[in-house]
Parts: sequence; structure tokens; C-alpha cells
Amino acid sequence: MKQRVTTAVIALIIFIPVIVYGKWLIDIAGIVLGLIAVNEVLMMKKLLLVSPEAIIADIGVFSLIAPLSWFGWLPPQIDQTFIFFLCVLGLLIRTVFSRNRFSFDDAGAITLAVAYIGFGFNYFIAARGVGLSMLLYILFVIWSTDSGAYMLGKRFGKHKLAPAISPNKTWEGSIGGTVVATVIGTIFLAFFPTQYNFVVMILLTLIFSITGQFGDLIESALKRYFSVKDSGNILPGHGGIFDRFDSMLLVLPIVHLFGLI
Repeated sequence: MKQRVTTAVIALIIFIPVIVYGKWLIDIAGIVLGLIAVNEVLMMKKLLLVSPEAIIADIGVFSLIAPLSWFGWLPPQIDQTFIFFLCVLGLLIRTVFSRNRFSFDDAGAITLAVAYIGFGFNYFIAARGVGLSMLLYILFVIWSTDSGAYMLGKRFGKHKLAPAISPNKTWEGSIGGTVVATVIGTIFLAFFPTQYNFVVMILLTLIFSITGQFGDLIESALKRYFSVKDSGNILPGHGGIFDRFDSMLLVLPIVHLFGLI
């Protein structure tokens, strides 16, 4: 517990100034976090981080996260999506020349990881572009969902939510986490309103909280498949970057879907 608290405090000391300042600093942070996360997936698959497929994955994630202005020197027909497509082609070509050491399944898994992580952190930067209050709202909803689910699940949890992939999660914790997130989100929105009316935002907060739990379960299923406890160990007591941002990666595209970012 002491290690978890120490790591959390140090991470927040670094993270808070980054999101408060925004601008180029949030761009760099999003790219670095995305690169670490995708390499954690490669390590779970026991692929070398200096292999051709790892380099292609890094380029793919970078292309999806980096601001559009960074690609202004390229011909207009080559945008970020096209670079990502070229990376997919590169992975497929890699299956031809790897002598069966790198399979189509490997290429598919890496493509999914690059898209999931890349678009997620792209919207992370976009949320800060809308405003600090928007990014903080999203983070508070996610963090309060996690904390509420943990505390209430530990106290009242009896019915398993998804025992095959995450045996410690319960329905009581899940519902409790969403209730806590909705309360926290409602309080936050009272001080920092959005373009939607208050009632609609309360309903959206509930949706975002539930979506975040699905993001957590998706990563739990991934770790269960690869038989690992954590995606990485860069954050002692907390695991990897993918572990810490798993909910956010799914929530942010849904926030974008509703036009908030």
C-alpha cells in the first residue's frame, strides 16, 4: 500500500502540471504514454522492442497521436490515417518475410493495439484542447468510478461481475462506482457546465462511467489471455501505463461521439 501511495503521489506531481499547462507539453505526454502503452502490449506478446514489427507499431501510434500540424511538410494526400494504413501494410508484409515467426494473428493483434491506444491518446490531447475543465471532468469520472467500485465492492460485493477475466470485480462494486462517479461528475458540472443541459450531462456521466468499466474489463481480458498480472511495471504498485489508462482509452472516443471533444 505504501508503495502504491508513493507512486501515485509522484505520478500526480508530474501529471498535474502537464495537463494544467497543456499546449506542446500535453502533445509530448500523449505521445510518450501511447508509445509506452503499445510497447507494453508487445512485451505481453513476448515480441522484441527493437524488432521491425515494434518499430512499425511505434510509427503507427505516433502517427495517430501526434498533432496534425506536425505532418504539414508531407504531401496533402499523406495524412495521419494514411500513415497508419501504411503501418498496417508493413505488418502484413512482415508476415511474408518473417519465416512464420511473425504471423497474421500477430499483425492483427498489433494493429488493434495501435488503433485502440493511438486513437485513445489522440482524444486525450483533444480533450485538453477543448479546455482543462473538460479533461478534468473526464478524469474525475474515471477515477471516481475506479475508487468507488473498489471501496464499495470490497465492503458490499457478493455477486461476481466477470469472474472468468476479473474475479475480484462485483456487481455491487460496479454499480457503486457508477453512482459515486455520477455524484462527483454532477458536482463538477455544477461549477463547470458544458454546451449540453445539466440533466443530459448527468445521463452522459453515467454512460461514461459504465464505458470506463468496460475499458477496464477489456484490458483484464487481455492480461488474462497473456497470463500476466500487469501490463508493465513502470509504475510500482500500479502496473503499467496501459493499466492506468485502460478506462480512459475507451471513454474518450465515446466522449468525442457525443460532441464534447
